[in-house]
Amino acid sequence: MAIDSSPSLTTSAPPAAQRMTTRAKLILLVLCAAQFIIALDFSILNVALPVLGDDLGMGQADLQWAVTAFALPSGGFLLLFGRIADLYGRRRLFLAGLALFTVASVLATLAWNPAAFLAGRALQGLGAAVIVPTGMSLLTTTFTEGPQRERALGISGTLMSLGFTIGMVLGGVLTDSLGWRSTMGLLAVAGVGILAVAPGLLTESRHPQRPRVDIPGAVTVTGGLLALIYALSTAAQHGFGGVDVLVTLIAGIVLLVAFVAVESRAAEPLVSLPMLRRRTVAWGNLGGLTTFSMMTTVIFLLTLYLQEVLDLSAFRTGLVFGVQGVFAAAAGVTAPKIIARFGARNTLLTGLIVQAVFTATLLGLGLGSGGAWLALAGASLACIGHLWAIVAYGVTATSGLPDREQGLATGLVTSSQQVGITIGIPLLSALSSARIASLRDGGSDFASATLGGIRLGLGADALLVGVVAVLVAVGLRRRRSAA
Repeated sequence: MAIDSSPSLTTSAPPAAQRMTTRAKLILLVLCAAQFIIALDFSILNVALPVLGDDLGMGQADLQWAVTAFALPSGGFLLLFGRIADLYGRRRLFLAGLALFTVASVLATLAWNPAAFLAGRALQGLGAAVIVPTGMSLLTTTFTEGPQRERALGISGTLMSLGFTIGMVLGGVLTDSLGWRSTMGLLAVAGVGILAVAPGLLTESRHPQRPRVDIPGAVTVTGGLLALIYALSTAAQHGFGGVDVLVTLIAGIVLLVAFVAVESRAAEPLVSLPMLRRRTVAWGNLGGLTTFSMMTTVIFLLTLYLQEVLDLSAFRTGLVFGVQGVFAAAAGVTAPKIIARFGARNTLLTGLIVQAVFTATLLGLGLGSGGAWLALAGASLACIGHLWAIVAYGVTATSGLPDREQGLATGLVTSSQQVGITIGIPLLSALSSARIASLRDGGSDFASATLGGIRLGLGADALLVGVVAVLVAVGLRRRRSAA
């Protein structure tokens, strides 16, 4: 007889336990604000890059490093800092990471040459690698499993998604009005504000024991993630044919395989392989990685479509994403209620399916002005599914785990977020760019070729989300009693 031995993904609590105290609401505000500025930092420079390059004397080929210098450490060191925080104190590491991020933002704001700016960006990324897992583990240990945690994760996930979208709009507004340095200055000011109130609200939490840090595991997983993110980021600019791309891609895969081998033999592993064998952890994180990587790609491709194909202004493009942000906020608010009613598994699957279906509707984009309305409707409705999936995967992947493992679990959750944000755009933009180049070589005009490349990217995006939805459905299926 087969039975389901996994933890339940829905819980109930008396009404009094579901209400947050004023202090709990302030803690949630601080933690979510920190996550929001990290998400903002991922996209706020996108529109400002040409102006930034002219000001600092960075060539077109070097501008990608303004993004890559942040993405490498922010994605590469997440698991390591999540584990260190478990052992030596989540509050302590969170505040240290926030201080580093703030100082780095000041350096990037005042940068006098490309080296100083890229150093600031790299230190921002390192600070983000500390803030994200420690902030999430503080959230899951502060709010008990059930309605409170689901609500907190819903708000956090909504702000993470909104941060990426708002960053693209806000970056253009600030650059046009105050210059590119104001984008980095905004992050510094926000960091100072959070640092002013966080120490008085947050309490320390850590693993009850202090096992040794798994150095071989830390080296292999960090090196593997760094190599993989570098390869994908570079491929987006120069294609997959470059020697550096191929070498680092292979190195990243080899190191991650070595990491799995190391962890299977380590007495005190950085990542517990039995935890990864939990259906909720493994399949939940796959859903999270997919929804983040593919939705950020939709936003990127639609920005290209609206500005390069339809020739809309930055302001009108911003209005499209502003409407999408409203839908995202509404979906984030309703997600915990949907999870409470239907369960995290069903909500995750529904979210992925909705995202896939409405991304697929964007294949109808054309050269006429009506395409802007389709882009607005399709992206906004896809974003509803995206937010449902974000909240549901966070609940799924952290349910049923003791507090001593929450840092590791949330490190995996936030790794899915950050790596997803990092790899989706490079992968599908490389595919779209190759298609655009092929159509141009075949004699198509610029607008038609660009539209063809965007359609291919969106089609691949929708297909991948749909396939993962099927895999997650199978992986999280309930085992029913059988004679």
